[in-house]
Amino acid sequence: MTNVFDVAVYILEKIGVISAMKLQKLVYFSQAWSLVWDDKKLFDNKIEAWSSGPIVRELYDKHRGKFQVSVDDFKRFQSGNKLSDYQKATIDVVLRAYGDKSAQWLSDQTHSESPWQIGREAFSDSERGNQEITLESMSEYYSSLT
Repeated sequence: MTNVFDVAVYILEKIGVISAMKLQKLVYFSQAWSLVWDDKKLFDNKIEAWSSGPIVRELYDKHRGKFQVSVDDFKRFQSGNKLSDYQKATIDVVLRAYGDKSAQWLSDQTHSESPWQIGREAFSDSERGNQEITLESMSEYYSSLT
């Protein structure tokens, strides 16, 4: 099974240096659309509903304190190039749709969508929280958009 670092490295190889926040959102959208288009998750890592939007904690732990990240920041955590051509094609479509958007736009978009909102129900806007955004809520919401 691929992990979040496999996806992050692939994204960074395709689009270069980006903000850590943008990387987190692109990883999230890649997972969401894989659930819809491929009927499979891209990675097992849990996505949490933080006040700043969807975050994969393991990825955050490796870029904590950095504003911008590059492929070199994550290659050592990658489990090898385990992404299939099919998975890469899914990520490529996500990058075509979201890759030119700003980190703030991506964050605002996730805040307007029900998977993140459901994960944040028990928290105020600025309160820290780590409630999981479930694969089921992501699949249900993004399936409704097609």
